[in-house]
Amino acid sequence: MNDTANGSVMGGAIWMIVISVLLFWLPGIGGFIGGLVGGKVAGGMGAALLAWLMSSILVGVLFATLGTLLSGMILIGALAGLGGLMLGFIDAGLRLLGAVIGGFLA
Repeated sequence: MNDTANGSVMGGAIWMIVISVLLFWLPGIGGFIGGLVGGKVAGGMGAALLAWLMSSILVGVLFATLGTLLSGMILIGALAGLGGLMLGFIDAGLRLLGAVIGGFLA
């Protein structure tokens, strides 16, 4: 059976990011809910894992890039971006658990 027959990997990744950002005030739980919904939207276990990987890379790149661009000093901005990247990695673990469960439910 094709993992993407009932869903979209890109749609799942977008849902993971949007829900995680909207529920940032619930550390860990927001990422889990985002992963659960994104995994279900992706349509299968393989697609959910691919969507999780895409969302994690995108969040990491966005944290590092925006932290560098938004500050006037490149070195301080890069350090702030890397701090945000670490927060994104902490959230990614529970988002992975949610994606696995959501992919299993799809």
